[in-house]
Amino acid sequence: MRLHKFISRSGLTSRRKAEILISEGKVKVNGKIVQTAGVIVDPENDVIVVGRDTIEIPPIRWVKMNKPPGVLTTAQDDRSRPTIYDILTPDMRSLRYVGRLDYLTEGLLILTNDGDVANRLQHPSSEIEREYDVAVEGKLSNATLMQLRAGVELDDGFARPTRVEISKKSAGETYCLTIVIKEGRKREIRRLMAAVGHPVAHLRRTRFGSLKLGPLKTGTYEDLSHRDIKALIDCISLV
Repeated sequence: MRLHKFISRSGLTSRRKAEILISEGKVKVNGKIVQTAGVIVDPENDVIVVGRDTIEIPPIRWVKMNKPPGVLTTAQDDRSRPTIYDILTPDMRSLRYVGRLDYLTEGLLILTNDGDVANRLQHPSSEIEREYDVAVEGKLSNATLMQLRAGVELDDGFARPTRVEISKKSAGETYCLTIVIKEGRKREIRRLMAAVGHPVAHLRRTRFGSLKLGPLKTGTYEDLSHRDIKALIDCISLV
């Protein structure tokens, strides 16, 4: 395994930052400073030290969470707002989230320490589907639905959902939609709906690729089954 990948897999930092640490001479392999990121190391026999700490690769772990609204998808917040890591146990702080959910959005969030697969799953080029339940205020006309399906120009470029359907209409002119996107840009669903004059009242992600939220209760999490993990990996293997 290449050294910078080993450091990333340990959960210490990202691969890019690992390369910087190596170039700065802060990494030792078997007692010797190594400044070449691509050097091959043996995870089972070599001793890798970053700074003063000996690091190891923990077993690969995949977790799905039903993120509550009012919780940040980040490691820490300078305003002391709650984060997903306040819900997880301390030994899970090395897990990285696969695609953010904004502060008010709830639903399916995947976490893992398999950085390579995580990066490919969330990269736009993989075109992994994200499905959302979206509640909006006001009557949705056929023209608005057609506009959403045709695509909308946002400030960071053209955005076109893969699927837009009305799932149900509630009392008081509240419409519930199912929207599927592939890029996962920042606040993409909220910006799409605002652009057509129907700001989001409630937003929940229910699916990411092959993985569904299912009956998992808000604010809880569980480890993925081997079948679920394989299905996620298959999503990017087919790209």
